[in-house]
Amino acid sequence: MSLPRQAPRIVLGSTSRYRAELLRRLLPDFEQAAPGTDETPWPDEAPVARALRLAVAKAAAVARDHQDALVIGSDQVAELDGLILDKPGSAERARAQLAASSGREVHFHTALCLLDTRDGRQHTHVDHTRVRFRELDAATIARYVEREQPLDCAGSFKCEGLGISLFEAIDNRDPSALIGLPLIALARLLREAGIELP
Repeated sequence: MSLPRQAPRIVLGSTSRYRAELLRRLLPDFEQAAPGTDETPWPDEAPVARALRLAVAKAAAVARDHQDALVIGSDQVAELDGLILDKPGSAERARAQLAASSGREVHFHTALCLLDTRDGRQHTHVDHTRVRFRELDAATIARYVEREQPLDCAGSFKCEGLGISLFEAIDNRDPSALIGLPLIALARLLREAGIELP
């Protein structure tokens, strides 16, 4: 008589507090591991291709050290007129990004990879969000950056916080994707892998 198959561990291949907070909406128990992935962009790489490549790379890097696990990798790339808006890292760069985005539409590509280390199968998804910014003057931008310090966020805002006041509209299928982890797609992939949700 064969023993029932144990539920796999769930491992988030990210140290991002934003992604961890999102995943807690679905799962009370999971591990986190730093993927240590080189995120240097490749020459002439399209933003959506970069997001997907890095999501897969992060899942694969963490999977090497986690057997019998479902490993989640995710990456987000913000794009304005074909140019990538990386995490600003400084208030000056955040202000510059927001000034460039003022009155414009910014595209966010949020890629997801679920890698099952039990059989090596990987499942991917890319969510696309369009964010239309209202016209922002320098004083508005300065106040926002000072108050919310969005220095570790692609596009220089936190849509789950005060950043929502910067927009005219958000157009997407999954609001969690803009924060950094598309939960609708992830929940589907986890169910397909045998995890009961809810």
